[in-house]
Amino acid sequence: MSAINRVKDTLIGHPRRVRRFFAGLGPGLITGAADDDPSGISTYSVTGAAFGYHQLWTVIFSFPMMAAVQLMSARVGMVSGMGLAGVIRKRYPKWVLLSSCALLAVANTVNIGADLGGMAAAMEMMTGVPSFIWNPLFAGLIVVLMIWSRYRYIARVFKWLTLVLFAYVISAFLAHPHWGDVLFSTLIPQIDFTRQYLATFVAILGTTISPYLFFWQAAQEVEEERAKGRRTIKSRKGATDNEIRHCHADVLTGMAFAGIVMYFIILTTGATLYISGERNIETARQAAEALRPLAGSAAYLLFTIGIVGTGMLGVPVLAGSAAYAVAEALHWRGSLDDRPRLARKFYGVLAAAVLLGLSLEFFRVNAVRMLFLAAVVNGVLAPPLVAIVTMLSSDRSVMGDRVSPPILKWLGWVTVGVMGLGSIAIIFAG
Repeated sequence: MSAINRVKDTLIGHPRRVRRFFAGLGPGLITGAADDDPSGISTYSVTGAAFGYHQLWTVIFSFPMMAAVQLMSARVGMVSGMGLAGVIRKRYPKWVLLSSCALLAVANTVNIGADLGGMAAAMEMMTGVPSFIWNPLFAGLIVVLMIWSRYRYIARVFKWLTLVLFAYVISAFLAHPHWGDVLFSTLIPQIDFTRQYLATFVAILGTTISPYLFFWQAAQEVEEERAKGRRTIKSRKGATDNEIRHCHADVLTGMAFAGIVMYFIILTTGATLYISGERNIETARQAAEALRPLAGSAAYLLFTIGIVGTGMLGVPVLAGSAAYAVAEALHWRGSLDDRPRLARKFYGVLAAAVLLGLSLEFFRVNAVRMLFLAAVVNGVLAPPLVAIVTMLSSDRSVMGDRVSPPILKWLGWVTVGVMGLGSIAIIFAG
């Protein structure tokens, strides 16, 4: 039977298999959805508005790298039975552990602050209520939900809100772009060695290959193991061929979701904002205009739902990854499935991460600019952590015979080089 016939048989003859496939998706899909957080939406919007279709090629270029890093992170968590910080603590000197946690803390604080600011700005646009009121309300709601509810229940609700991002797909077609130009820009890189172009390039890599996603992915693989009753590290060590295959399908599906959304946000804003001459986005209202071909005046509502929905997924992931990292580094008990009284320190770090991000509101930085800046910060800080993930996933003392295949290792080091050179190039660009 040909590959096409097998796919057809799966989709048409066996719909239950399709339902089981999507029902079985877990950490990878949530990570992919959280990857398109408010910082990501803003970065892609700024990119499309500033350069039109010229950076569409970055979607194809970045996908293998983002998928490889997330796959390596997932494999480390699944095979070692520990999160990234726990493995780093066991394998490397203390200064490596502290440096890794420090890089994560800086990147996450900026990102949380930016995401909260973006959510608040979108709500101000819709309601007229000032953003400084929405900021603490969102922060408080997220902390309360994370402490007194289970994230997997929260995610089941809010991951459906992220589907509104597919409105960009429809808007892209309704905007009637010149498809010849779109195809050319998708397949042929057009690179401009200016500071603005390179900063946007680094921001795109930073929002798709973000440090918090590495720690979160590994921690959630461990949580999946715990949910199966494997409560000790010893019982979680190792992985079967079937578990590895399922993990790969989950992660690749999540990354594909993130990549499709990224592509069509850039395409839509290029076909609307760039073409109309609105090339410097500074407000949520300006960014929302990209959805006008589909929704008309309801574009602002669609944009707000997308920003708030992705924020409610993304901020908990940011805060949760920080809590997991600190708990593993200091050997504390900590899990999002634990009741608060059993993991006070873990939830304390989670709350502190949100509050630190909230404190950035006092600097009164423009919300869209802050969201873009968060992506750039992630891009600059990510390379050392990608290097650590790549080394750990290739280390037989950690992975046994489940070390990453050569293609993942190669892509990991390519990612380190590309992101590192991009960050350095910003300094010397004209």
